[in-house]
Amino acid sequence: MNQIKEYNETIFESIKHINEYGNEYWFARELMVVLEYKRWDKFNNVIANAKVACGKSNNLIDEHFSQVGKMVKIGSGAKRKQVDYELSRYACYLIVQNADPRKENVALGQTYFAVQTRKQEISELEYSKLSEDEKRFYQRKLTKKGNYSLNQAAKNAGVKNFDRFHNFGYKGLYNGETADDIAKRKGLRYREDILDNMGSEELAANLFRITQTESKLKKENIKTESDANKAHYTIGKNIREVIAKNGGTMPENLPTPKKSLKELEKEKRKQEKIEMK
Repeated sequence: MNQIKEYNETIFESIKHINEYGNEYWFARELMVVLEYKRWDKFNNVIANAKVACGKSNNLIDEHFSQVGKMVKIGSGAKRKQVDYELSRYACYLIVQNADPRKENVALGQTYFAVQTRKQEISELEYSKLSEDEKRFYQRKLTKKGNYSLNQAAKNAGVKNFDRFHNFGYKGLYNGETADDIAKRKGLRYREDILDNMGSEELAANLFRITQTESKLKKENIKTESDANKAHYTIGKNIREVIAKNGGTMPENLPTPKKSLKELEKEKRKQEKIEMK
């Protein structure tokens, strides 16, 4: 049983990739080979069904199935563009659920991705039991992933100056404050990450800004940097208005934690070393 489990993990972990933001993903064409599909058109049908399932679960399809193009050699030095997808773990889970169960590796994949996907999920009840710092770490992880997806959507919308783009979102949410303004108000050192110095409530507000802006860019098919900046500002301002309407605390008035997440991580690693001795 252990040998099967180890083989199961090895074949799917061996084709896993990690991007510059620390997020994991799989290429569809590499997964196709592991799942013993020989033809892309057949496997693409499986992907199509998985996308439908993703949409019905109220998840953003493009967030989990990011289409990419690769240049591949076709002989005599010539190249052509080949369609592929960068898949999230959840996308892989949906694909193996829609693949041919008669294939041995499909059955293994169903077990592997079901277990691993569940490990990454956290229920509302589980979240409520977390400490404030644990909630901060959880929300920060989501904002990192969200910003990666938002940057991809912004790039497709024609954004070149990403610092300026993100500042439009902050200005809308923080009543005109830029990232530098927020950092100065919080008393942070130069280049210190403002998101690492937010409480869970403030991080949640920014996560909402991030996800809703990405959705707006995609739904409205925004294609100019100017319109993308306006969209980000509008979403930030709308969220601010909702907070005010519900009698909530404005993000700039929320307390800054005494320790940044970087400091907490450093302390945790130090404590682990002590315990290992």
